[in-house]
Amino acid sequence: MLEVSGLSVRYGAVEALRDVSIKVGTGSLVAILGANGAGKSTLLRAISGIARVTAGTIVLDGKTISGLGAQDIVRRGVAHVPEGRGIFPDLTVKENLMMGAYARRGSKISADYSRILAMFPPVARRERQFGYTLSGGEQQMLAIGRALMAAPRVLLADELSLGLAPIIVKQVFAKLEEVRKAGITVLVVEQNARLAMKFADYLYVLKYGRVVMEGQRSEFEHSAALVDAYLGV
Repeated sequence: MLEVSGLSVRYGAVEALRDVSIKVGTGSLVAILGANGAGKSTLLRAISGIARVTAGTIVLDGKTISGLGAQDIVRRGVAHVPEGRGIFPDLTVKENLMMGAYARRGSKISADYSRILAMFPPVARRERQFGYTLSGGEQQMLAIGRALMAAPRVLLADELSLGLAPIIVKQVFAKLEEVRKAGITVLVVEQNARLAMKFADYLYVLKYGRVVMEGQRSEFEHSAALVDAYLGV
């Protein structure tokens, strides 16, 4: 579904990503691990068209999307849940969700809206409240729901566990599993390696902007000490 080959991204003199290559199979849940500053968020931003690619290619379902604008990439089927959630605090829950469908037309939007409220009951109970009144966990669910309103084929999720209590983190990642089971391919960035190993089919570790380790979940479970060494913990 998604293939990144030889990707490099620079911010001025700083090379945030260098020759990164990953593959994300259709219907899979793939995790990108790494410490702060490893380039994880930059990778997602490059895929979604927010960060400019300086070298390499990004291919979605056989078609090159690197170089396209973010709005075109959304229309091609990629939705991004940014680090920090990025909800609109002064819009209601309903308005936030409908913003996710801004590039869509047709009768399916209403049905998708109802389906997403059913998927996230805590959010549904606050449908008419403003975004800033929601708890951190509810805001994270709202951010995921807003991305799903774009009807994506690929969902990019950045640091979903950030600032959330462990029990809420488990609930949020359980929702990601539901998303994957619904046929949406998921690429998630996460610092919590132990958490990611419970959900991901395949994992990559980034360090200083390069892939230093990759493998199936079972391979990571058997080399936990090595994973910790790469993550600097």
